[in-house]
Amino acid sequence: MLTQQELKQQAADAALALIEPLVGPDVIIGVGTGSTADLFIDGLARFQGRLGGTVASSERSAARLASHGLKVLDLNDVTTMPVYVDGADEIDGHLHMIKGGGAAHTREKIVASVAEQFVCIADESKLVERLGRFPLPVEVIPMARESVARSLVALGGQPKLREGVTTDNGNIILDVSGLQIDDAPNLELIVNNLAGVVTCGLFARVGAHIALLATQNGIRRLERS
Repeated sequence: MLTQQELKQQAADAALALIEPLVGPDVIIGVGTGSTADLFIDGLARFQGRLGGTVASSERSAARLASHGLKVLDLNDVTTMPVYVDGADEIDGHLHMIKGGGAAHTREKIVASVAEQFVCIADESKLVERLGRFPLPVEVIPMARESVARSLVALGGQPKLREGVTTDNGNIILDVSGLQIDDAPNLELIVNNLAGVVTCGLFARVGAHIALLATQNGIRRLERS
């Protein structure tokens, strides 16, 4: 039986095979953050010298890309990317996701918005019928911590400060458990509109286009209908 690490590697390898035909000197690839994204970055090193560059969703990913000799660009200098590749903490059959376990979901959402396609790579354990088992990360401006927490309680959630964590943007993370996520796109809009919220970890209004899910029997590919 394949270990979880081996499944993550399988997903990363599937994404590398997917992007290989796109590789060229003018092509920019968006890259996410997390343990599965790390494996994708390590594999991306094989295209060093053949890619126009990369855009990272976190300082951590930027450092890992640079360590492989891959050019890391500022998103402000990039107008379009064919693909953004990243993992997920949860994903459902509609390709809606919860992300932010690595506290990078704001930048992930920004980088993904510039890409033509979002490719989610994960092992099969991340596929759920309904989002919400994994607590929803919400990035919050520090002065709004308690006011946002009260609003999240009113929505039925149980927010908890992620201790010792400051995002790359200088903010805090509230992890919200107990939410009933029956309408993920609508909940994303409601939470994002709370004063003091930078963005929440729901990727539902614009979810993944393709999911490459590693299973014991190979890659299961899901596509947005």
